[in-house]
Amino acid sequence: MKRKREIERKSEIKSAIEELSLLIRLRTTVKRSNILIKPQSPATAGKNSDDNYLQQQQHKSVVSHISTRPILSVCSLILQVLDKIGPTMTVMRQDIYKNIQRLEVLCDSDPTKYINLVEILNKEAIEGTAKKGDSCSKAVLWLTRTLDFTAALLKKLAVEPMESMEEIVGNSYETTLKPWHGWISAAAYKVALKLVPETETFISLLMDKGDSIDNFRDEIQVLHSLLTPLLEDLHSILSSYRLDRLKST
Repeated sequence: MKRKREIERKSEIKSAIEELSLLIRLRTTVKRSNILIKPQSPATAGKNSDDNYLQQQQHKSVVSHISTRPILSVCSLILQVLDKIGPTMTVMRQDIYKNIQRLEVLCDSDPTKYINLVEILNKEAIEGTAKKGDSCSKAVLWLTRTLDFTAALLKKLAVEPMESMEEIVGNSYETTLKPWHGWISAAAYKVALKLVPETETFISLLMDKGDSIDNFRDEIQVLHSLLTPLLEDLHSILSSYRLDRLKST
């Protein structure tokens, strides 16, 4: 509770930097000699080869460890950042919230087992449910893409602070989320872009009182530098589970 109150007193950017720094400290490379995923049985051989790809692997010698709770805290802070863009992010923020909740429920069911986010992906890969319905694997995928969007947005904000928010948000969306959205979602975002605040207003909402624009830009650069390796790791993991090409319906 004390930690939560401390986070609430800081800006979302500063808090996200702290959470990401904690996450990086907790990340380790875990070597496993045991078989994580059993080979496909003869009875199921040849059935739905793409979905059974993981079941055909005999082992994974190196598995990345990404602590579940800290990354969900980062996503919650990113949600607060996107909130400040206004109604444009309504659909995205609802999806983020649902995805965070879905992962929290599973994590609460066995905190020791699911302390590592990769164990969640592994569980659903073994069960064959990773690509079905509202799976936790799909929640991880879309939270990763949300972080992609946020990283692109913040980088543009730091490099080109005089550019309009409509252009910053629009360009970030085009390069990160649009390729994975159906036409309905893409059309909705195009309309919502007209509702974004002015860049100066958005920056003022994110900055601490009394902070300078130079310090703010430095913080964004730090946040982006912390997000980049994490996202590279997440994308590599999602690709290994053949989740990285999934699109919304």
